Amino acid sequence: MAPSTPFLAIDLERMQANIARAAEAATARGIALRPHAKTHKTIEIGRMQLAAGAHGLTVATVGEAEAFAAAGLDDLFIAFPLWIDGDRAARLSHLTAAGAAISIGVDSVEGAERIARAGLAGRVAARVEVDVGHHRSGCAPERAGEVAVAAAGAGIDVEGVFAFPGHAYAPDARAEAARQEAAGLRVAADAMRSAGLAPMVVSGGSTPSFAAALEVDSPVTELRPGVSVFGDAQQWELGTIDPTAIALTAHATVVSHAGGRMVLDAGSKVLGPDRAAWASGHGRLLDHPEARIVQLSEHHAVVELPGDLPPLGSRVRVVPNHVCMAVNLVDELHVFDRGDDERASTRWRVAARGRND
Repeated sequence: MAPSTPFLAIDLERMQANIARAAEAATARGIALRPHAKTHKTIEIGRMQLAAGAHGLTVATVGEAEAFAAAGLDDLFIAFPLWIDGDRAARLSHLTAAGAAISIGVDSVEGAERIARAGLAGRVAARVEVDVGHHRSGCAPERAGEVAVAAAGAGIDVEGVFAFPGHAYAPDARAEAARQEAAGLRVAADAMRSAGLAPMVVSGGSTPSFAAALEVDSPVTELRPGVSVFGDAQQWELGTIDPTAIALTAHATVVSHAGGRMVLDAGSKVLGPDRAAWASGHGRLLDHPEARIVQLSEHHAVVELPGDLPPLGSRVRVVPNHVCMAVNLVDELHVFDRGDDERASTRWRVAARGRND
């Protein structure tokens, strides 16, 4: 029996092909792959990525690290400049005492000193985050040596530097973002060397800049794509992924033809509310590329579609704009190993759902 809509579904064959494609591209250039697991938050998928050649996983929070480490996926980089408090210090200590290899981000001298004061020296390693153009977190690349020296002086093992070229999430920005990332990471790695510390890891990457980062002259030794495991409507519209490779969709039912438009039972509580300024709508329909979601409420998606509308009660596959947010809204993912046959599904728990601490 097919499950009731709405629900998130994985096309297993497409997802496995996406995992293999990223691993093979990185391996061919001698670059380690550490996929960002905040996209899928799912143990089974993390295991597949490691089996395909990933050197470990990236996560965003201590909670996500705990979820993956509990399942034995315990080579983890928390790519965030954690501000360590007593609770996080105790949890990180517990993870490393249980055998997990944990690296965390730091982008200030104060942050490095706080890691040491929390008693984490000798327990966790650190990577210095630098800003390569996204202008979110990260110190200036030329200050990476200063932050690294502060961490090392406090007894913390400094593995190297990392960056997130998030400004690649814009039309026609991928190549330039990859160039800026390469230039910024080179400055940061040189700053560490000038301070007498060798950067063993130079880590970068995002899904939109992934292919470009493999082509430019770059010092990166590791890349951390996340969304590439599934694809989403943002990547479709940026030209990063072909719709035939999109591996996660929300299955929804046509519940109304009010106003001559198609209304679906998958709203923002399933698809997520994200919509970039340049996006053409609130998501895309995989099998109707000419359609646009023009209105999104909590439980409704209103779709304009030229021509005849699918009949009431029929099902469609919706590609969320930002797949990471959609996954974090559900408890489980339906996994189809025979295309979109809804009767041939198993279910995987979203183990790190809501682990935002």
